[in-house]
Amino acid sequence: MAAQKINEGLEHIAKAEKYLKTGFLKWKPDYDSAASEYGKAAVAFKNAKQFEQAKDACLREAVAHENNRAYLFQAYEQAGMMLKEMQKLSEAVQLIEKASMMYLENGTPDTAAMALERAGKLIENVDPEKAVQLYQQTANVFENEERLRQAVELLGKASRLLVRGRRFDEAALSIQKEKNIYKEIENYPTCYKKTIAQVLVHLHRNDYVAAERCVRESYSIPGFNGSEDCAALEQLLEGYDQQDQDQVSEVCNSPLFKYMDNDYAKLGLSLVVPGGGIKKKSPATPQAKPDGVTTAAADEEEDEYSGGLC
Repeated sequence: MAAQKINEGLEHIAKAEKYLKTGFLKWKPDYDSAASEYGKAAVAFKNAKQFEQAKDACLREAVAHENNRAYLFQAYEQAGMMLKEMQKLSEAVQLIEKASMMYLENGTPDTAAMALERAGKLIENVDPEKAVQLYQQTANVFENEERLRQAVELLGKASRLLVRGRRFDEAALSIQKEKNIYKEIENYPTCYKKTIAQVLVHLHRNDYVAAERCVRESYSIPGFNGSEDCAALEQLLEGYDQQDQDQVSEVCNSPLFKYMDNDYAKLGLSLVVPGGGIKKKSPATPQAKPDGVTTAAADEEEDEYSGGLC
């Protein structure tokens, strides 16, 4: 099956090259027909899992499409996807980025944004820093098109990656931008959740003042004051300020915190107050006497006979 597909691909390449040749009666190459044959060759090679040949066919298709820009961008993007199959992720992302910039220049921002998002997903586990950049670029494209819900979704992906990489200064700014957009589209309950995320990030930055200011500023968000989110954050800040680790842990282990996005839930569970904190004293256990009788039991025995035998 693979050999058959490889031969099929080679036949399409041969046809494409024939279309590009000129002669006595053919003065101009037939670029459109050549591009079509290169595209078919790419598909055949891909089906045969010959990704290097498929990528080359896509790039040759792109060159043939120089005068047909819409197809040109698609060919570059397809070449990038072939590189992905070869696990050459950095090169794949470069080609997909190139395609997305072409989409933008050609006035198709939606397609550009989708290409950038795909590139971010490809590279996320290998190069999170590059993925953050791609997600932020995608968010900017959507924001410029006033598609705020899509923009804020991509910003959320960037924020979580920043938190995962413990880049807390950048994460704080990214979450604030998310929060501003959610406020603009009047999704107030999500604003409350973003405030929790902000506070956790600021406390991991050891910046109590910024965390407190964040809560204080959120009082202006409709419904925040008096919400369970607000009450939990006030309790968290109080415990953190008093270096009460038990109180902080109790808040961070509550369902409100534990069922947030995993990256923020982990921030809560790993939050430690400055200096290690103080813990509430547990009730003292009775001390055993040498003869095995506890102190408490001995006291009771003394009380029973303290008034004498009668």
